[in-house]
Amino acid sequence: MPYSSAVDRGGSSGENISHFTGVRMRLVGAGDLQMFFHSLDEVESQTLVPFTMAATTNRESFRLANFNQQRAMLEVKTTEINEYFKINRIIIFAKELWTDYPSVG
Repeated sequence: MPYSSAVDRGGSSGENISHFTGVRMRLVGAGDLQMFFHSLDEVESQTLVPFTMAATTNRESFRLANFNQQRAMLEVKTTEINEYFKINRIIIFAKELWTDYPSVG
């Protein structure tokens, strides 16, 4: 079974720095779905290219990201009246980069 960068075979690795590389979603709706990656306490963020949604679709949408942090929060939202979305599945692609920040000495 695959595992994420947040939890590995040895337990929680939340102290490690991960490279968040993309988001795949199975979604339907109307309008544009805005997406953002945020770091802890929203110190850093990255805006992803929005998804243009349709009422029906036969594919999962994918967007690339380039976000290096210990942990990340994915924010999704619509901004216009009468826009809506229904997400059935979210996959966040991530790979562990480092086990710790470089020491300053």
